[in-house]
Amino acid sequence: MSSMGTLEKLMIKAYTKPAYDAASLLPTQFTAFVNPAEITLAYEMEYDSAQGSGTTGSRMEFKKVKPGDMTLDFFLDGTGANGNPVDVQSKIAEFQTVTGYNGDIHRPNYLKVTWGTLAVKRCVLKSASIAYKMFQPDGVPLRAVISAVFTDNSDDQTRVAMAQDQSPDLTHARVVAAGDTLPGLCTQIYGSPAYYLEVARANRLDHFRNLAPGTKLFFPPLA
Repeated sequence: MSSMGTLEKLMIKAYTKPAYDAASLLPTQFTAFVNPAEITLAYEMEYDSAQGSGTTGSRMEFKKVKPGDMTLDFFLDGTGANGNPVDVQSKIAEFQTVTGYNGDIHRPNYLKVTWGTLAVKRCVLKSASIAYKMFQPDGVPLRAVISAVFTDNSDDQTRVAMAQDQSPDLTHARVVAAGDTLPGLCTQIYGSPAYYLEVARANRLDHFRNLAPGTKLFFPPLA
């Protein structure tokens, strides 16, 4: 984290693998010329809205949360008005190289967007448009705005950990505390004690009626 008063620029790093590890980090990165004045985060829920014949409404059954979108605008100024002119075309080419199609992996790069206290966002570029605002007499662009939309690309394990999801459709780990019983823990996680025999088998428990405090148990997702 930067010290108080230090300007920290938004940065986009590119990777060749979804592991986002040091070995797959590419040397080229994009640093914003001017930090965005606005960041838009969009989330969409998916529901099953099946409606019976002859009915006037439907019950919206939740299915999943779709990957979220993040919209950013990058302003590029080659006039030198702020004392730091930039080659607009070169900066746009840099953005396209970092976020665009990579022939070595036959797909666009995997991206990380970071800025100050903004959580690191693992994503891919969904769409981008470039608006040129000002030109020299010979047609060379002096100002441009890149409008980009990035889509979440976190793996399931990371996404679930960040969301701290407690759904019974996910695997859970619990450390047994004094007084815990297997039916009681199943009630907490699944909403019913009926699954305690399945959990006992999954953990190879021979004496599940007397759980030793400190034992780590895994509760598999419901079928």
